[in-house]
Amino acid sequence: MRSLKTIMLLATSALLIGAAAPAPGYSEADFARVAKFDAHVHANVNDPRFLDVARRDGFDLLSINVDYPDFPPLPLQATVAHQMQAIDANRFRFATTLSMQGFGTPGWTERTNRALDDAFARGAVAVKVWKNIGMVATDAQGKRVFLDDPRFDGVMAHLEQRGVPLIAHQAEPKNCWLPLDQMTTENDRSYFKEHPEYYMYLHPEEPSYEALMAARDRFVARHPKLAFDGAHMASLEWSVDELARFFDRYPNTVVDLAARMSNLQVQSNADIAKVRAFFVKYQDRILYGTDLTDSPPDPAARAQNPPATGNFAKEADQVWRADWRYLATPLGQRVDAINADAQGLNLPRAVIDKIYWKNARRFFKLGGASSS
Repeated sequence: MRSLKTIMLLATSALLIGAAAPAPGYSEADFARVAKFDAHVHANVNDPRFLDVARRDGFDLLSINVDYPDFPPLPLQATVAHQMQAIDANRFRFATTLSMQGFGTPGWTERTNRALDDAFARGAVAVKVWKNIGMVATDAQGKRVFLDDPRFDGVMAHLEQRGVPLIAHQAEPKNCWLPLDQMTTENDRSYFKEHPEYYMYLHPEEPSYEALMAARDRFVARHPKLAFDGAHMASLEWSVDELARFFDRYPNTVVDLAARMSNLQVQSNADIAKVRAFFVKYQDRILYGTDLTDSPPDPAARAQNPPATGNFAKEADQVWRADWRYLATPLGQRVDAINADAQGLNLPRAVIDKIYWKNARRFFKLGGASSS
């Protein structure tokens, strides 16, 4: 018969073993049954097939309107958003944007706020500002406009008052300022080859990466009460250490992962424990997103993520499943964008549930109803 001391030692050992055991994760088989939210897509055509594949794969969607010359005009983007939302308002949400036309002229703030209020009345849950602010847009005097320009203050105060989040795409991946042969991912390399106007290595006269990040940071500091979503990992995709410092400095911020998974995979291939620890530590600050773009067929279009096969629904399913395999499971997969295999992070279920669902629902104030 075991002594009381032995029993206590065995019980303590069992508790220690249990405490050391990793939290259970999901498998590939769990993919379709788990509620998920893609917080960064672009539905630029009224195509119910996008909703069909989202429904089948367990996704809700946030489609983001963008003042991007390779996209349809802003009024058409808004019309498509209204049409798609009318099909399935529980699954499809949209973010409006603001036009820089007339920026710096009398009445721009009032006109912009009225336009935003109209979009909110139609169901918009957020506002997007794009990289043209800082990289392209100029005011009425021809001067380059940066996000920390005080002439944005009236609009940002209006968003704060309305409790509406801002999604900000500022700058580009740091690869944009590097020679092609020094870029870390093939998708960045191909994008900037096709978009020389945005390839800053070719334009040393333009603002540096560091200058654009500093303007963004000054903006966030200037508006501490504004709910701020740094699109594309806040253009800090090259370093989870840098992104951690951003989070620590600005507690009212989140980021999405849209179109930056390969940049993460470069880092996790170098140190998977560090990348996994980053996700666990900042699990409340990260939103899943893809940048999937469903645009009208146009051989001349140069949007970042056009369908390569003409079957958008199939490609969306493939992207979603590949990302799930990387984030939620320990399984490896070939990633052409980094010319290597990438092992999955195998994040705990509780972390996956936040990144894929709870964080976006909370940040965009969508309530807790599950995807169905």
